[in-house]
Amino acid sequence: MKQAKLTLEGKEYEFPIVIGTEGEVGIDIGALRQNSGAITFDPGYGNTGSCRSAITFIDGEQGILRYRGYPIEELANGMRFTDVCYLLIHGHLPSPEQLSEWRHQLNHHSLIHEDMKKFFEGYPPNAHPMAILSSMIGSLATYYPDEEALFDLNMIRLLAKTKTIAAFSYKKSIGQAYVYPRNDLTYSSDFLHMMFAVPAEPYGVPKVLDNALNLLLILHADHEQNCSTSTVRMVGSSGANLFASIASGVCALWGPLHGGANQEVIQMLEQIRDDGGDYNKYVDLAKDKTSDFRLMGFGHRVYKNFDPRALILKKAADDVLNELGVNDPLLEIAKNLEEITLKDEFFIERKLYPNVDFYSGIIYRAMGLPTEMFTVMFALGRMPGWIAQWKEMREEPSGRINRPRQIYVGEQKRSYVPVKER
Repeated sequence: MKQAKLTLEGKEYEFPIVIGTEGEVGIDIGALRQNSGAITFDPGYGNTGSCRSAITFIDGEQGILRYRGYPIEELANGMRFTDVCYLLIHGHLPSPEQLSEWRHQLNHHSLIHEDMKKFFEGYPPNAHPMAILSSMIGSLATYYPDEEALFDLNMIRLLAKTKTIAAFSYKKSIGQAYVYPRNDLTYSSDFLHMMFAVPAEPYGVPKVLDNALNLLLILHADHEQNCSTSTVRMVGSSGANLFASIASGVCALWGPLHGGANQEVIQMLEQIRDDGGDYNKYVDLAKDKTSDFRLMGFGHRVYKNFDPRALILKKAADDVLNELGVNDPLLEIAKNLEEITLKDEFFIERKLYPNVDFYSGIIYRAMGLPTEMFTVMFALGRMPGWIAQWKEMREEPSGRINRPRQIYVGEQKRSYVPVKER
């Protein structure tokens, strides 16, 4: 077995090397503190592997994203989101019989308990949909027991009911009556129907929107150990139930540095529109080192050359805009920014290409989704990834609770002196 050596204060320590199936190399420092009394210091955990996982592989340098070994380009080409959910959670693609039963179960469990409608009534009209989503998912634990024999069923319940909760939260925010789920629609069509249908009026979901949303959900289904996924694993490591663990992931995703990126794209476009629509001015500002302005939705922290999801979404965005014939000043600004940045050497050299958040924001806008729902859509897509990660964590033989260490920089020991009362 290969070893890594660490020299600390003249003493040498050896640690085993861990190698992943794609050649990733890690140093197992599990015995570091026990043997040397020292710990590693890695703010943000950017160089720390917190687990072994067989779910998602990312190579940011090469622009590779695979779910269970399948390239995202292949999965995005004609598969349904529900099929990808099965793949992520169970580790393999379903047989025709398994797929039929899986889809039936997801349809069968999409209704929420009627009493839960009273919860929505308690929220103020301007409540953010992510606040509602996280609390409603957490409340599912009060209806469904946390028993090992029910884990698989609870996973299905969560997947099925999340889209209903998300749609109901939107209806609550605009004061419209709830529209119940339908078993004859696809997962994505059913969600759009619950969002935009009005009782007693027929509503047909355009095929282009069904396909676009299905694609968006697939592309967001998992993305390795990001902030929200790590949160789900962290909370789940304590033995917390599925619903509580996933609710914590929703809260983590809510942060503007994580799931709010596509929302920031629209806010940037609104800023440009409100300033007269001169997008060239803002391109120049983005190049200016003295300016605080940044083009939102360009470049990616993980993908250094291109975001494979963005390449797939670009065509979907074009299809949606062309077929719907949307006339929206924001989308025109977005298309102009895209054209400039893909040709301008400044952005090409710095690899500031439009990423998945840029195109997803454009598509959601064209669909008619309000900006505050964008992060909810992200959560809806990420649900199978969170569930798969929670399941994998629960099945880990060690079953160890996550407990990071720290470097203490506070006061040293000092004596307490009581304050004398006057």
